[in-house]
Amino acid sequence: MSGPVTWGVGLGLIALTAVILLAMGRDPICTCGEIRLWVPGDAVSGGSQHIADWYTLSHIIHGFIFYWVLWLALRQRPVGERALLAIVIEAAWELLENSPLVIDRYREATVAAGYAGDTVINSVTDILFMLLGFWFARRMPAWVTVVVAVVFELAALWAVKDNLTLNVIMLLYPIEAIKQWQGG
Repeated sequence: MSGPVTWGVGLGLIALTAVILLAMGRDPICTCGEIRLWVPGDAVSGGSQHIADWYTLSHIIHGFIFYWVLWLALRQRPVGERALLAIVIEAAWELLENSPLVIDRYREATVAAGYAGDTVINSVTDILFMLLGFWFARRMPAWVTVVVAVVFELAALWAVKDNLTLNVIMLLYPIEAIKQWQGG
């Protein structure tokens, strides 16, 4: 697949994801009527509604993980094809994450009692940030990518008492002590 075709397919996949999210009833932008570039930790209620927040770091780490897993599994395939597969995986997560099943799970198992899901703009930019992580992991030595991932995890933990690691734990096997600490 040529570069322009790969780019076109990638953009098409992202656009299709946005259309599906809209069909699922997701708001295109924050119901507040604003589009903010960044929502800091002290505005957690606005998280997942704008372009970026502390959870954006998790999506960049997704890109790191997808790059390395797909490199190990499919290193004979061109990097563009692996990037398209990463888009499919991240888009599938965005669709699942914004389903009633996962939204309800967040509400019951985590401190995100008022979580209402992502806006379409947030989901689309989450996919784009994943791609940023994918390309970063492709260009940097593995050790640099690991260090950046650890720094991102620690920064999010410090800022909002949550990160990719805790998010996975709390979704799959909620621990009451973690929930209390996060809510404290």
